[in-house]
Amino acid sequence: MELELSMRRLVFMAVIGLGGATILASLGVWQVHRLTWKEGLLDKIAEEISATPVPLVDGLVPEFRRYAPVMITGKFNKGYIRMLASRKSIGPVYRIIRPFAVDGYGAVLVDTGWQTETAPVAPTPMSKLSLIGNLDIPNEADSFTPMPDLTSNIWFARDVSEMAKELGAENILVVLRETSGTNLGVTAWPVNTAGISNDHLQYALTWFSLAFIWLVMTAFFVFRPNSKIVRKA
Repeated sequence: MELELSMRRLVFMAVIGLGGATILASLGVWQVHRLTWKEGLLDKIAEEISATPVPLVDGLVPEFRRYAPVMITGKFNKGYIRMLASRKSIGPVYRIIRPFAVDGYGAVLVDTGWQTETAPVAPTPMSKLSLIGNLDIPNEADSFTPMPDLTSNIWFARDVSEMAKELGAENILVVLRETSGTNLGVTAWPVNTAGISNDHLQYALTWFSLAFIWLVMTAFFVFRPNSKIVRKA
């Protein structure tokens, strides 16, 4: 009777051990598939970012194409926004965002690039310019984002709709990549895939590690020297 009971316990622990490890390993395999999908998506985005620029309307019609490379011609309107950000090895910086009146369209936001906190903001360029950049709609503002300090003109996220209201522009953001030989007093911070998270490899390794640990722990409880299952068997 005791032997039968011990065998049942052994089978139960084996089922739990193998079943749990199988589930954890399957989650790891799923993350590997997600990794392959994400790498393909990042390659596609990288190709889109570096493609030949198109007129603004072509990037907006029939629908807004995030990361679409566009060329816009017109003049900067007066005004700007400083958005607090950070650059690795540099520290706190300001993104400078300005309204740009596109010929035949209207004003849009242009993220011109970054400058150090202590650098003065360059005057608004008055000449007609041609800019190359990428459409973007960053999802940076949430319920935890501090409200902008309008007195000091410091913002804490690229909240496109609110910035557009402040600068009298459309809800369209172009992140500058190149300009036609005009010094805007900033260093361009173009769109790239580096800021798009891809943690699926780490997730996969975590699930596979948990599956291995699960098996080891199962073996430990089944075959430990003082195991009632082994002794009574």
